[in-house]
Amino acid sequence: MIKELAAHEKCENKVEATEDSLRRTLTFPHSPTHQHGYAKALILRLPSEPTHAGDEPRAVAGMAVYFNNYSTWRSKPGVYLEDLFVRGQYRKRGYGKMLITALAQEVMRVGGARLEWCCLRSNTASLAFYDSLGAKQMTNWVSLRADGKELEDLALGRSPALKEDVNGA
Repeated sequence: MIKELAAHEKCENKVEATEDSLRRTLTFPHSPTHQHGYAKALILRLPSEPTHAGDEPRAVAGMAVYFNNYSTWRSKPGVYLEDLFVRGQYRKRGYGKMLITALAQEVMRVGGARLEWCCLRSNTASLAFYDSLGAKQMTNWVSLRADGKELEDLALGRSPALKEDVNGA
């Protein structure tokens, strides 16, 4: 489903995840073989007796990948939703709402303060969906990211700004 999500966002060539890397880094909190990972995944399956013609029993319909974050101002944990995806043929059935509700319940379970996520500005359908749930866009905040060469340079002190500090500038 990760590749399907990437294709939906027209970024399929950027997926580096493999089954092995996902096994090492993800956990499935409601699984009988629960293991600890950096992120958690909720997998939404269809019922064993589907209500829609042509649906395969227990087929994977959607997923939510998330991890815990922390609010220093509130001194409380929270949940950051990394990815929410419902397969196209299962949309408009309330499955996205079920996944978001489960995440909100997880925030409440840990005594958390908030559920946060990002959405592509061009994904107007999802933005409208999130708005309908009462989610507010954080217009005063800017998402930032260091990855690839920039992350490596930062970690190794090769970022231009770090070099200036080291050289007394």
